[in-house]
Amino acid sequence: MYIPTHFKEERIGVLHGAIRSAGPATLVSMTPDGLFASHAPLLLDSEPAPYGTLIGHLAKANPHVRLADPAVQTLVILQGPNGYITPSYYAAKQEHGKVVPTWNYVAIHAYGRLVAFDDPALLLDVVTRLTDRHESLRAAPWAVSDAPGDFVQGMLRGIVGIRLPIARLEGKVKMSQNRPAADQIGVVDGLRLDGQADIAEAVVAATGG
Repeated sequence: MYIPTHFKEERIGVLHGAIRSAGPATLVSMTPDGLFASHAPLLLDSEPAPYGTLIGHLAKANPHVRLADPAVQTLVILQGPNGYITPSYYAAKQEHGKVVPTWNYVAIHAYGRLVAFDDPALLLDVVTRLTDRHESLRAAPWAVSDAPGDFVQGMLRGIVGIRLPIARLEGKVKMSQNRPAADQIGVVDGLRLDGQADIAEAVVAATGG
């Protein structure tokens, strides 16, 4: 990934936080027929240090793991807050007008060897943890244990677990760090007015504004 110096993020804690708050990941592997991609929500375990391990599952009918070349690392792409930045946000627009639109975003790239597992206990742990994570904000969270046990076991037989120990981790946080302070303030204020508070807060975090 191309990462200009002012957008580069290397702090493991920040990268892990971005991974845990990201939506579904895109997994890209090399196969005999070329690149193959799948999309899935993933968990992050912090071990082994320093980068940790990504864990999730795919449909058993998905040939991704079977086709993936074990000699070539899989790329996992995760995205954080992102959105369009209009030149109208910038103080520079009023000063000289020499501004253009851009897109602010957070992108994490993790690389490693993709490993499959089908142990029922491990699969149950993965789906339980994923469910608990995404149900946690609901007033009355649903739990895997709410479904009949035999039904859950049947569903587990239809998936394959995936594990990717992270060998390399890249982070790009493009949140107006390259703009003058007055423009950064304008971006934050403009995003908030436009109802994009998550991106505004990401700009504040990245710029210290």
